[in-house]
Amino acid sequence: MSTNYTGTKTKLSFWQIWNMCFGFFGIQFGWSLQMGNMSAIYEFLGASPEQIPGLWLAAPMTGLIIQPIVGYLSDRTWHPTLGRRRPYFLVGAILSSIALFFMPNASAVWMAAGTLWILDSCINITMEPFRAFVADNLDEKQQSYGYAMQSMFIGAASFIAGFLPGLLVSWLGVSREKGSGGIPQNIMWSFYIGSFVFLSAVLYTIFKSKEYPPSDPNWQEKKKAGVTGFTGGVKEIIAAIVGMPAPMRRLAVVQFLTWPGLFLMWFYYSTGVAGDIFGGDPLNNSDRYTEGLEHANATSAILNLVTFFFSFSIPFWVSRLGKKWTHALCLLLGGIGLISVNFITAPQWLYLSMSLVGIAWASILSLPYSLLAGVIPQEKTGIYMGVFNFFIVLPEIIAALFFGSIMENYLGNDRLLAVLIGGVLLCLASLTCVLLVKEKKS
Repeated sequence: MSTNYTGTKTKLSFWQIWNMCFGFFGIQFGWSLQMGNMSAIYEFLGASPEQIPGLWLAAPMTGLIIQPIVGYLSDRTWHPTLGRRRPYFLVGAILSSIALFFMPNASAVWMAAGTLWILDSCINITMEPFRAFVADNLDEKQQSYGYAMQSMFIGAASFIAGFLPGLLVSWLGVSREKGSGGIPQNIMWSFYIGSFVFLSAVLYTIFKSKEYPPSDPNWQEKKKAGVTGFTGGVKEIIAAIVGMPAPMRRLAVVQFLTWPGLFLMWFYYSTGVAGDIFGGDPLNNSDRYTEGLEHANATSAILNLVTFFFSFSIPFWVSRLGKKWTHALCLLLGGIGLISVNFITAPQWLYLSMSLVGIAWASILSLPYSLLAGVIPQEKTGIYMGVFNFFIVLPEIIAALFFGSIMENYLGNDRLLAVLIGGVLLCLASLTCVLLVKEKKS
């Protein structure tokens, strides 16, 4: 890529965009293994169910702290070989791969929890600059395509990682017997494979992609003047929060309503299907309960498969409807999908419900960032992408800390009713997107 500060960017080919987004496959592979197996790892090590939400706080807390800091630093980094964002890809990927390798070897709850804090911190070091990477290298017309490509890789990685522990048993004969630390061997090997995939995919992007130099021609002078010092960094992060552009504030409201709906699905969908639709019980009818969990996992895999394929069509819908209306429609479909779960009695219909959620998931992973990239200063893309993450992790922290008491005191521990509330929140986010978001005209 040529050095320029005019804002003109070269149009990239399909394979160039593929190369710059492929690392997200590895990142999501690691995330998916964590999301699908950490609760089980905790329980294998002796954690009780009521302890699980608190043990999950590592993900939102590290995102809240790490992402804006890494975004700020990467905005002011320029390595002659690795560029601006790729140094963080490299460091984060190496550390994340090490943490993934050691995670299933934890022999106590506190060890697994401590490793999760390290793992999530390292994944955030890698992941945050990837969002800014697309905005850095693509012009506004291609940004939705780039973020859709990331969504495609996220869907593919989630689909494969979700099936990996079972495939290791059925295809390679890996045992489900517990290892010396108490974790089943197929889960252990899934994390080992995930460690390799994470590092390999990110290294592929590092070596197969390029970056534009800093858009601010005076960045070196500012660095020498101490603008990038710790105090200056804290001040700028605070200033970025206080001085968010108005379009970003409106997008933040949409995000703040969207993500609690997803968290409620992740918290209660699988167990709700097993208990309420299949009529199972983990103590008195465990076989039926396990059958329900397996069916819920299968429908969740279809969700990610739909995300993978629908991501290809997002640029088409954006070209017809615009980013705002495409995202609003996808959120509405996802909300309808979650609401429908509460009224389903025949389990096969859950495939349709989760397919609708898969459409929303593809849009959630791409279009908010594409909309954001068009309204923030180019030289502060990293820091604003990190601040934007606040409106994902804050709802997650709130849900983890307080929704348990709401379930107990107001919802009668009805899991599928909680999923329905999640669907209502997605529909409300869709309406908010229509009313508040103003798409920048190209």
